[in-house]
Amino acid sequence: MDLWFTEKQTPSFGITAKIKQTYVSEKTDFQDLAMIETEEFGNMLVLDGMVMTTVKDEFVYHEMVAHPALNTHPNPKKVLVVGGGDGGVIREVIKHPEVEKAVLVEIDGKVIEYSKKYLPEIAGKLDEPNVEVLVNDGYMHIIEHKNEYDVIMVDSTEPVGPAAPLFERGFYQGIFEALKEDGIFVAQTDNPWFKADLIQKVNKDVKEIFPIVRVYGANIPTYPSGLWTFTLGSKKYDPLEVDETRIPEMDTRYYSPRLHKAAFVLPKFVEDLTK
Repeated sequence: MDLWFTEKQTPSFGITAKIKQTYVSEKTDFQDLAMIETEEFGNMLVLDGMVMTTVKDEFVYHEMVAHPALNTHPNPKKVLVVGGGDGGVIREVIKHPEVEKAVLVEIDGKVIEYSKKYLPEIAGKLDEPNVEVLVNDGYMHIIEHKNEYDVIMVDSTEPVGPAAPLFERGFYQGIFEALKEDGIFVAQTDNPWFKADLIQKVNKDVKEIFPIVRVYGANIPTYPSGLWTFTLGSKKYDPLEVDETRIPEMDTRYYSPRLHKAAFVLPKFVEDLTK
């Protein structure tokens, strides 16, 4: 008998993947967590019924959270990742030699534990000497650390459950205060097909706080609709003014110096959401 996992991305639409085996299926203190092996995308982390990452396409998301901001800031020495317990964003962050310390704050320690065990390709850099891993509330960490970080990255689930506060205006204000005077932040902001209202709301909130706000996109096949957006807020540096000839070639599979500015060119219906 064939077994399939289906994520209902809306009440009337979903994606499905054939399962080889289930490694973990449990309710943690914060959410329902499953780690499964799929035939098409390899090992897959699922939280509250939503695909978080897969071995096959994870590089797109993790590279696009990390590199646009880090290649915009001229000297990102201290970086914070809120969420992201699978370790993928941290893996990309520490590819930048100027980063002296990368701090990961993940509220659910089980995500870290199982990612290390079943997603070593993604979580394999969490034990590096310049990485600090904290099992804690990212919202509270932001509030308690003023003027400390050069770059803050919000690698959250969709705005439900423990991630809901990470999409509120007060959280973005807290991020602004936790950043140094020339800091940059970036957050995943879902997809324009099913969550247009979310993109509009986040864009409006961030524009009320940061002087420079840019939205960019990427193609991630296992995320709802496949078209994903990210919102970048900056106190000083504009990613569109970066000299792409000065961006170093890195060990990446999606992001590149030429893609840096191209990612900010949005389809018109997405661009309209940011006005």
